[in-house]
Amino acid sequence: MDPRLTELLRPFLKNAGPDELVITSDTDLRRLGVDSMQAIELLFAIEDSFGISLPDDELNDATFATAGSLWRAISAQIPDAPDDGITGRVTA
Repeated sequence: MDPRLTELLRPFLKNAGPDELVITSDTDLRRLGVDSMQAIELLFAIEDSFGISLPDDELNDATFATAGSLWRAISAQIPDAPDDGITGRVTA
């Protein structure tokens, strides 16, 4: 995952304890406090930070379930994003 995403996520993880400060692809965003209103704020922050627009069909609970699922949706919109083992994207 891109470090920009982990930094964007931190303020939204209001239920994270000190042991959950390490954000991995399996980090459960809902359990750590990202509700539907925060998901909208997070979406705006992501689109601004990455200079992308997530398609409407990606704006659902599954996309915002984990940091990995969110990163897959983001990286699919970034041209020439490298394969980081999460997206499955193959680079030339």
